[in-house]
Amino acid sequence: MPDDTLRIDRSAKTLRTLALERMREAIMDFHFQPGERLVERPLCDQLGVSRSVVREVLRQLEAEGLVQMIPGHGPAVARPDLGRTDEIYELRALLEGIAARACALSATSEQLATLERALADLFDAWASGTPPAVMRATTKFYEALFEAADKRVAWEIVSGLNVRINQLRSMTILSENRREPAITEMTEIMDAIRARKPQEAEAAARRHVESAWKIARDKLSLV
Repeated sequence: MPDDTLRIDRSAKTLRTLALERMREAIMDFHFQPGERLVERPLCDQLGVSRSVVREVLRQLEAEGLVQMIPGHGPAVARPDLGRTDEIYELRALLEGIAARACALSATSEQLATLERALADLFDAWASGTPPAVMRATTKFYEALFEAADKRVAWEIVSGLNVRINQLRSMTILSENRREPAITEMTEIMDAIRARKPQEAEAAARRHVESAWKIARDKLSLV
């Protein structure tokens, strides 16, 4: 009997989009483990889509850094690369710090209210303990932050960087010692922005990324 856990419901979205979303979440939820081969035929059966759709999805996930092509074996779930990931977290700390500083300086009262709501939603997501939910809520918070900071190009860069480490981010979210520190760090960022303290906001944003990276490095050593 085929495994139906990944099967999608047909809707207004294209099958490719639905299959891509389901596969991306399956990788981040560790339904597929780092290094595990992704064989087309079983994926067709599990997702309920054609082989051409599966191939398109795997190509997209390869572009996002979640899948890698293994010579002689085909596609497999990518294993995080320490050197590349180190650089990504370094850039994130820099850009998110700049955005938090600018937000503290120039955010309107309406933008601050949007940030407050996004932060509340993020805390609810953390309470759920579901990595995809936490990452979606985190994305909405930072999207609002970068928008309030008027740093749209920087947000495009950060979004692209995050896609490449989503699996690792999922691993850190699942860590027992990550939830409470993350909530504290995000609260410190919001407090500094609300108080119009740009230097403190920048420092808090950088600490948050650096804290996540420390846990991520520990996780990488186990992969």
